[in-house]
Amino acid sequence: MPDQLIINPFDTGGYNMATLTESVNLIPNMYGRVRQLGIFTPDPVRTRQIIIEEINGILTLLKSQPVGGPPPRKKHGKAKMRSFIIPHIPYEDQIKAEDIQGGRQPGTTDPKTLEVVMMNRLMEMRAAHAITEEFLMVGGIKGIILDADGTTLENLYTAFGITAKTVDFALDTDSTEVLDKCREIVRHIEDNLLGDVMSGVRCLCGESFFDALVSHPNVEKFYAGHVAFLQNAGIGTDPRKGFTFGGIVFEEYRGIATDPIAGTGRRFIAADDARFFPVGTMNTFKIHYAPANYLETVNTMGLAIYAKQTMEPKGRWVDINTESNPLPMCRRPGILVQGLI
Repeated sequence: MPDQLIINPFDTGGYNMATLTESVNLIPNMYGRVRQLGIFTPDPVRTRQIIIEEINGILTLLKSQPVGGPPPRKKHGKAKMRSFIIPHIPYEDQIKAEDIQGGRQPGTTDPKTLEVVMMNRLMEMRAAHAITEEFLMVGGIKGIILDADGTTLENLYTAFGITAKTVDFALDTDSTEVLDKCREIVRHIEDNLLGDVMSGVRCLCGESFFDALVSHPNVEKFYAGHVAFLQNAGIGTDPRKGFTFGGIVFEEYRGIATDPIAGTGRRFIAADDARFFPVGTMNTFKIHYAPANYLETVNTMGLAIYAKQTMEPKGRWVDINTESNPLPMCRRPGILVQGLI
């Protein structure tokens, strides 16, 4: 057969890095409660590490002066520089000729097409990156960002030289004033915003903590009123997804994924754990995206995820390479609070 009749389907357009990257980023991210809450604001960067600069770290009150009098001069504190490496998360799949040859599209008599197979693979890979990003963002609101194998990528408390705030709710004691515990947390967060603002405080907690909270004698009547309101209003919202008490919105968090080492399910927030953080901030929570490890992306602004295909030299299969380079950061980890049962 003449060479000109042998067509490489992956070179006929639509399969270069730019196109695949655009396609994979257009696939909706269907996973992640932390992502849905919009806690972390995307902040793409051109480098594989970021540097956070802190000057004083406190707000300064300006004293009034007589009209025409000399204004106070701004005092410049010594800047503290902190460097953080953005993790590199590659993933790979493969499309072989037998994955397409002789197959039929589900529910039709039409043969499988390369386009459909490619899109299905990209959707599966996008989902894997999405749940990984959610896991990293949960680490961001815990203050300790872990890798998939459990090793620490970043300990924000160590990096910023602060002690993590923990509040024991003592929910196994009927006389505990749970409202006082909530006020302690809200006030601590307000004191540690360091110039930022917030619209409220939220808690993501495991099922054991949530059950102990709403069944506590000083809380259960408020939760019963919350459930009754949803029912009477005809709102089908799960009452576990937004119970407000003591100025805090409590929500049971169920994020889980398979541990790549143990092969078992790993909860992102343990059953007896609770994590408190402010919402509606401006500069506290950011997720930084670094550029991909390709020559064509050098010194470009990072994207959430990249995709690229590489043909096997003999044309028997094509490798699909995806990668993400996300680092969710809490720039004021003093506002993060852990709650214990």
